[in-house]
Amino acid sequence: MKHATIVKPGKRFRLGAVDPSDDAGLSDKAEARAILAADLERLRVLQHMLYADNRYALLVVLQAMDTGGKDGTIRHVMSGLNPAGCAVTSFKVPSEEERDHDYLWRIHQAVPARGMIGVFNRSHYEDVLVVRVHKMVPADVWKRRYRQINEFERMLDENGVKILKFFLHISKKEQAKRLRDRIRDKSKNWKFSEGDLRERRLWGRYQDAFQDALRRCSTPWAPWHVVPADRKWVRDALVARAMVRALERLDLRYPKPKTDLSSIVIR
Repeated sequence: MKHATIVKPGKRFRLGAVDPSDDAGLSDKAEARAILAADLERLRVLQHMLYADNRYALLVVLQAMDTGGKDGTIRHVMSGLNPAGCAVTSFKVPSEEERDHDYLWRIHQAVPARGMIGVFNRSHYEDVLVVRVHKMVPADVWKRRYRQINEFERMLDENGVKILKFFLHISKKEQAKRLRDRIRDKSKNWKFSEGDLRERRLWGRYQDAFQDALRRCSTPWAPWHVVPADRKWVRDALVARAMVRALERLDLRYPKPKTDLSSIVIR
């Protein structure tokens, strides 16, 4: 199985060069599910070690166009984790209190503690995406945020919060299919919003905004992973594999007992 495309820091990158329907070298859905099951079992072990080790946290950032699969990724990849050691935060329109602070204020409050896995469904990147596309702030404001975000993420990394950022890359054709499914399937009607259609009309602007965010904010300490997401089973397998690799690189270990256990007798 191939890995997700990592945007190389400081290098030229074109989002259009990544095929959203790429199968990542997987022969079929059955193979992908078998690989995913094995990686989820490994993730459970690594999560337990992360919690016991208590030196690091893992922050998983999910960004995508509407219908891109953020919720589905959380459901199929994160649901196997121990909920006591994992927290999912969804960032919606800022509240009045949040608007009275800098845009990173609410983000920092949701950063996972050591030993924890945190998942962001949308994130601080909305402030260089939606804000840019809808011209909610002047261009010089959102352009400064690339540097601010990089510095914020570097500070987190240097303090033990390891960051995995995924852009779930779907095609415009696949988005249309998923929107139609939301209309046809009564169990999905609740997910449909006319606002999705308004955002779809801005597809080109969003692609430009995502490309710039991926290129400008892919750093050695927090690189972006572009995940082909037209095939949901490919998406899930790639995200799980990247999480396993990230946790394995931390050299996690169980702490040594504070006392000599060989002398303890339980009667």
